[in-house]
Amino acid sequence: MRKVVVTDSTFPTLEYEQAVALRHQGQFNAHQCRTSAEVTEAVKGAAAVFVQFAPLQEEAINGLAPGATIVRYGVGFDNVNVAAALAGGHRVCYVPDYCTDEVADHTVALLLAGLRKIPQLDASVRQGQWKAVAISAPLKPFDLSTIGFVGLGRIGRSVLHRIRNFGFDMVVSDPMMTDEQAVALNVRRVSTDELLTSSDAVLLHVPSTSQTRGMINRQSISSMRDGALIVNCSRGDLIDENDLAAALTAGKVRAALDVFGHEPLVETSPLRSAPNLILTPHAAWYSDRAIGRLQELASDEVDRGLSGKPARCPVPFTA
Repeated sequence: MRKVVVTDSTFPTLEYEQAVALRHQGQFNAHQCRTSAEVTEAVKGAAAVFVQFAPLQEEAINGLAPGATIVRYGVGFDNVNVAAALAGGHRVCYVPDYCTDEVADHTVALLLAGLRKIPQLDASVRQGQWKAVAISAPLKPFDLSTIGFVGLGRIGRSVLHRIRNFGFDMVVSDPMMTDEQAVALNVRRVSTDELLTSSDAVLLHVPSTSQTRGMINRQSISSMRDGALIVNCSRGDLIDENDLAAALTAGKVRAALDVFGHEPLVETSPLRSAPNLILTPHAAWYSDRAIGRLQELASDEVDRGLSGKPARCPVPFTA
């Protein structure tokens, strides 16, 4: 009997996962692992593993059944040792498209609220003030503002389509984009350095890799326009949070963040008290529809693996 394991989850039920195990006459086990040691024990001999936030590292991977299927619930896969899994002959999948609309909507909401300084205006009214110009200034109109996309994949393009009618000038730094694609999307291709120096808002839409981790730091922030807005609904470790907190406090930049290097955001994080900042608790993915879609698509990958069918979304290992 093949073993199907959920290492950890935050979902109301696991009906999709249980159903796929039953379909293949498998043994189903659900855990709430937090440590590598707990994961290693839980997945021993598993033919299929669902993993949400728990670390799935080499020792655990070495204990899987031959040719196991690993599915990461979500868009990222930082907590899975993909190299070890592939070297061991296992299949690693993820679900990059379950919440594209939700993340794009959340990104746009943060962008517009940040550019129009909605949080500052709201706070001023609650404090008994009525000073629209004093609180808002300086405030560029949208048709004189430049939005820079660092990466323009599935979610980035969804954001671009949503904000096109606002009249922004839009620039993109993405090594995968061709000149022909840029023309078709009516955007300008620029280097990352040029994007940072010329943008009024910088939207991060890249995965966490050795090239992108910590890309927003003291040096890169110093090159940005004064008062520029940084929006991150991608991966928390793209930003050096201490450097960003210092820049926020100094008034150099503003930011709107949904993801963080450590989640939940630690109580001692300087971001908690930093000004000029909108914080949301890794909520961009969420809608009533998204949870079920995530579990259904993840379960479909396990079904494909146990049935010997090709994966729908194998991890493109580039990290």
